[in-house]
Amino acid sequence: MQTQKPTEISHFFAVGINYKKTDATVRSQFAINNSGYDNILHLAPSYHVDSLFILSTCNRTEIYGFATDADQLINLLCTQTKGDKETFTNLAYSKNGVKAVEHLFNVGAGLDSQILGDYEIIAQLKQAVKFSKERGFINCFLERLFNYVLQSSKTIKNETKLSGGTVSVSFAAIQYIKNNVEINDSTKILLVGTGKIGRNTCKNLVDYLKTNNITLINRSEEKAAELATELDLKHAPLSQLEDQIISSDIILVASNACEPIILTSHLIDNGNKLIIDLSIPYNVEELAGKLPNIKLVNVDVLSKLNDETLKKREAETPKAKEIISEQLSSFTEWYYMRKNAPALNAIKIRLNQIYQQQDGHFLSGKIYPVFIDKEKIQRVVNGVATKMRLENQQGCYYIQAINEFMAMA
Repeated sequence: MQTQKPTEISHFFAVGINYKKTDATVRSQFAINNSGYDNILHLAPSYHVDSLFILSTCNRTEIYGFATDADQLINLLCTQTKGDKETFTNLAYSKNGVKAVEHLFNVGAGLDSQILGDYEIIAQLKQAVKFSKERGFINCFLERLFNYVLQSSKTIKNETKLSGGTVSVSFAAIQYIKNNVEINDSTKILLVGTGKIGRNTCKNLVDYLKTNNITLINRSEEKAAELATELDLKHAPLSQLEDQIISSDIILVASNACEPIILTSHLIDNGNKLIIDLSIPYNVEELAGKLPNIKLVNVDVLSKLNDETLKKREAETPKAKEIISEQLSSFTEWYYMRKNAPALNAIKIRLNQIYQQQDGHFLSGKIYPVFIDKEKIQRVVNGVATKMRLENQQGCYYIQAINEFMAMA
């Protein structure tokens, strides 16, 4: 027998871990790459889940979806993680219903980010939802919710200064370099990984460090070549990675490999280097940071850097929350209207039937003359819809509507 899958808002969950209770080492155990994401979607039907998406970034791994309980989603997620379910559960937060919806709004706005106002998170969220949608796992609720979150994020970006200053890990990396390294024409920079984060980092390197002495390496050489041509930089194949590591002064890693690709053996006795690892899980071997010639910085270190705009951004938080509150209210209004649409439609049909009678209608032992126009019918239906939304409970709305309708006669 097929299991009835829940679609009520009370069965919508947001479950995850983030930087607030875990460091990058722990988060790396629960990072989900595209292959793992695809596997989860293939397994989802066997876990009786058919509407979900997963957000996995350097500071969080979250699963959003409909389930009978949060444990159902945790079990599914942990089929593809190095870390075990017990560890995840001990560190995780779980929200459901309107609180889960509100959490997603906060995430999309950058209010829940390691760097307040992080503007990269919305692009990562777009990609996460797109991945699930292309595979048929975004239902009407999730699609409409995501559109409201996008609108909210856009309004916050345009009408507040929440995203001013150092508002992304990739930009924080540039600030770190500027504050700790003297850049000249001979300073050689290597960037490994040209995905979304890598592209942003690369453009920031060119714009803020005013240098083109940058070599790009990517697993897909074509992508590295394309970006290098666009920004007038150099690129090299992955087979030359070790040679490029040896000859570089600054190395930034924004790849999404499951295991470290820059090893301690690449760096021993090969000169002083600053290495910034923007990847989760780490793509630089941790032991490399213990070498006397290496300064290794990860995302948690970068996220603690506060620039002079932080207080200004913090002051914008109430404005952002007000925008979210308005968008959240609009979304919940849409949800309850859609949920109650069948009942409202039935009421409207019945009232129209009464309206169309020419002589009168016998109801509860009384004869009611019908002198009501269609405009009043819609007024009754709108009133019932408002009651349904505000009271959010089952009731005899059908009878109430007919009584109200008859009272107008």
